[in-house]
Amino acid sequence: MTSQTSTKPSDINIPKLIVEGIQERKGRKIVHIDLSGIETAAASDFIICEGSSTMQVSAIADSVRDYLLEHGGIKPYNYDGYQNSQWIVLDYGHTLVHIFLPSERERYNLEDLWSDAPANIIPDLD
Repeated sequence: MTSQTSTKPSDINIPKLIVEGIQERKGRKIVHIDLSGIETAAASDFIICEGSSTMQVSAIADSVRDYLLEHGGIKPYNYDGYQNSQWIVLDYGHTLVHIFLPSERERYNLEDLWSDAPANIIPDLD
């Protein structure tokens, strides 16, 4: 009899997998905002990044979805924004992923909106 170790969803570091999925498609300016201390926040974590074109924004979103499914068996609860791919949101329950074009990211400025929460800037892979 061989024993297999199974990974429980609670053991999976979803934000880490999301960042890796973003980096697979060279998403840039990744920021992880920890909203767990803010009661009114829609989620515990925001992962924000950008792509340089609508094609890259949708490719990053696809990469995150594929990466989490492959490495954690996790599908998003919902997603939106593929219609124009200027801002795509992926909903993983306690974690929301925001993938922007630079102009849209500047317009909505989520980092400033949630500036009272700790933010971790993840260096670009070059």
